[in-house]
Amino acid sequence: MVLHETEAMPPSGVKPVATLWIRDRRTLLELALDPEVGFGEAYSAGRIELDGDLVQALDVVYQAMLDAHIDFNWYQRLKSKWMGWIQANTLNGSRHNIHRHYDLGNDFYKLWLDRELAYTCAYFPSPSATLEEAQLAKMDYICRKLRLQPGETVVEAGCGWGALALHMARHYGVGVKAFNISREQIRYATQRAAESGLSGQVEFIEDDYRNIRGKFDVFVSVGMLEHVGAANYAEFGNVIHRAVGDSGRGLLHFIGRTQKGDFSRWIRKRIFPGAYAPTLREVMDVLEPQNYSVLDIENLRLHYGKTLEHWLCRFEKAHDQVVAGYDSWFERAWRLYLAGSIAGFRTGYLQLFQITFAGCKCAPVSWTRAPLYAQETAAHELL
Repeated sequence: MVLHETEAMPPSGVKPVATLWIRDRRTLLELALDPEVGFGEAYSAGRIELDGDLVQALDVVYQAMLDAHIDFNWYQRLKSKWMGWIQANTLNGSRHNIHRHYDLGNDFYKLWLDRELAYTCAYFPSPSATLEEAQLAKMDYICRKLRLQPGETVVEAGCGWGALALHMARHYGVGVKAFNISREQIRYATQRAAESGLSGQVEFIEDDYRNIRGKFDVFVSVGMLEHVGAANYAEFGNVIHRAVGDSGRGLLHFIGRTQKGDFSRWIRKRIFPGAYAPTLREVMDVLEPQNYSVLDIENLRLHYGKTLEHWLCRFEKAHDQVVAGYDSWFERAWRLYLAGSIAGFRTGYLQLFQITFAGCKCAPVSWTRAPLYAQETAAHELL
């Protein structure tokens, strides 16, 4: 770390992975008071420059935080509580939070996501798989975990741009109702359903998950639990039980952590308002009160790290288009978010959990996990 117009002097015997150039003393003061938010703001504004690999530099930072068990100071904890109150995931608050992130414009996400616009962790059957192959494999993996059968009904909470709902209907013959409060995503997904001739099987509904009504065989949520908030987990469990009862089954796919703690304040401030990454213990507050049996838990942390590597690579190639459509501050902030997320999953600061569960009256799904992998090669035929 070097202040502007001073000489770099790395510690003896240490090979630096990157050099940070701090452009003014005000930035240095902000870093001392609130390192995470100060760095995020200064990097986005160009008041901090980095020579070297951004992801490798953040790897070192995240690993140091884990090794030292660094926690927020009193000022950071106070600011975090205030932010949690301001961004609370109430009915109105959730709509505002989701709008700020997912309604930035579909053209923006098309620059760096896969062709299905799947904005959640992919599943790489092999490290050499392309992003398109891995996202398709993820969707099929979820369907196999749920053991979907033709004619069943599925409700999806938080459907993104509709890729999973359309995949379930097209390849597994199920009927799907998908709820989402992002207007841009719902419009796009509805158009895709019509173009695919699947409007009779898939209905995309612009509404909050708390307003899900009707009875279904299966409940699925991929990348939405992070936006619910721990204070609402009991209510979320009630919604699931109302939808699938004691005879249904379901899957939760979400970013988590191994230890309870506040989510990044800078990411909540600038990228993902209202976000929270729970521990497995906290997620049991969703399932235990409803007497749901946990059938399987899998951690796909390394898969999310690799997914993000693909996203960052595509994002950086689209640098000029992002700056032209937004501005350089926005481009640097999102680059930092993607790079920091890679470091978070690489080091284990963040996890990616998939939990399958079932009601006490649900028929046994499978004797072993073998069918998940026996059918893995067949998924490539869907490409």
